[in-house]
Amino acid sequence: MDRITSRRQLLRALGVAPLAATAFGQGRCRDGYGTPGCPLTAELATAPIKPVFDPTGWKTVALEQITFQMPDYRKETAFYIALMGWRLRSDDGRQAVLDIGNWGSAIFKEAPGQRPAVVHSLGFVIEPWNAAKVEAELRKRGLTPVADHDGKGFESFHVKDPDGLDLQVANGNGLAKTRKTPAAGAKVPLPFESPGWQTVWLDHVSYGVPNYKRTASFYTNLLGWEETYDEGSQHELLIGDVGDMIVRGGNPNSPEFGKAPQRTARIDHISYGISPWDTDGVKAALEKRGLRARVDTSTRDDIHVAAFKSYHTTTPNGYDLQISYLTHDTRLALANAVKPKAVR
Repeated sequence: MDRITSRRQLLRALGVAPLAATAFGQGRCRDGYGTPGCPLTAELATAPIKPVFDPTGWKTVALEQITFQMPDYRKETAFYIALMGWRLRSDDGRQAVLDIGNWGSAIFKEAPGQRPAVVHSLGFVIEPWNAAKVEAELRKRGLTPVADHDGKGFESFHVKDPDGLDLQVANGNGLAKTRKTPAAGAKVPLPFESPGWQTVWLDHVSYGVPNYKRTASFYTNLLGWEETYDEGSQHELLIGDVGDMIVRGGNPNSPEFGKAPQRTARIDHISYGISPWDTDGVKAALEKRGLRARVDTSTRDDIHVAAFKSYHTTTPNGYDLQISYLTHDTRLALANAVKPKAVR
């Protein structure tokens, strides 16, 4: 047994966490209520607000797209193909469309000066679909839908969520359909050898907003997303069988809410589950390719024994990419790991 292995095993046995990291936007109430980080009582912190509007009855059945804007979209494209196993579907000289397995699509758009890269739009396929009824329901809820149809069977509408993010609701005849067909197979010069990973799950979209309760209410009532639990500073939502979103931010129940300048809403990172997963192997693969591997267990546990295992790295255009071991069947591991005792 070498010294490194024996030291790691000793630390595990002692419950020491030499590699744990907890600073990646974790909930402020994870360690309890009535604390400096979470001064409210559990009852007040987790109390629901009045729904922003009535439920539509729609269900989210697929991810249509995640659209990023960045200065060098081709460099980002090659990076995700090499590291995450994504496939290039098209490149028109201004943007690239990539398949994330057969379950998701990413659009990388050229935007000079936009560094780090930002998420510009999210799109989801909903059911049931009737364009006229969908448009009417959106307007009924005070939204201003902008039609985006291709005249060939694909129909969608764009609206703004409460924080200004472009949200597309669509039928299933767009990218959700085309990515199930063979891609063109265009060759892209890769920055390094692929580690052989496949992206199998949308672990979570991390969305920081001024009022997380309002944003969570918007998505649950508009798109039929399911709640896990309200932690007091964030809420993880289940996007059907698509993945999860963690909405984080200010709590309107706090007496201090609104007194400080509001935070700018943004999706600060996205976490994807990959396969195969090997805790030490993933770290080694990232570092071998000149990428930093920042441990994130969301708790103080060593990554080898933590319920949630992940690493963060940075893409060529400066975006925070998180890579985790989660899949559809283990999707609640993170939510359960950081659930405060008072709400268990």
